[in-house]
Amino acid sequence: MARPDKTNYYLDIAETVMERSTCLRRMYGAIIVKNDVIISTGYNGAPRGRKNCTDMGYCRREALAVPRGHRYEICRSVHSEANAIIAAPRHEMIGATLYMCGKESANGEYIKNVNSCSMCKRLIINAGIEKVVLRDTKTEYRIIDVQTEWIEYDDSLESDGGY
Repeated sequence: MARPDKTNYYLDIAETVMERSTCLRRMYGAIIVKNDVIISTGYNGAPRGRKNCTDMGYCRREALAVPRGHRYEICRSVHSEANAIIAAPRHEMIGATLYMCGKESANGEYIKNVNSCSMCKRLIINAGIEKVVLRDTKTEYRIIDVQTEWIEYDDSLESDGGY
């Protein structure tokens, strides 16, 4: 068995974290890593103490046929990136890398062109995270340089279909 490269190793961990997701629509997992140390993890699910969609048996956005990237205010979930950021001290996130994996809940396929939503991009920027690595397939991924692609290219925070 071939040893995975370090990027896929961390994406595999994010994928394992994703298995805790309670979203009936899409499952996401994220980890924040700095200097080869995992700082925090997060998956998408309802805020602590509130019922998850898996407990309720339905997704409000799915029931209303809301397209990807729209109407987050009616979603019960806190996004995986937000949960990972909430769990980490900012001084440890400065210069760190966030690894994220997403799959469709219905069929387990990797989400095509997975990306953070505009709100999570803002959180990532303010947390001081330097790079975001997004899994496209089991071995393929994209690396986002936050400074270049989300700060200098300021229009990137417009609605882009993330989540």
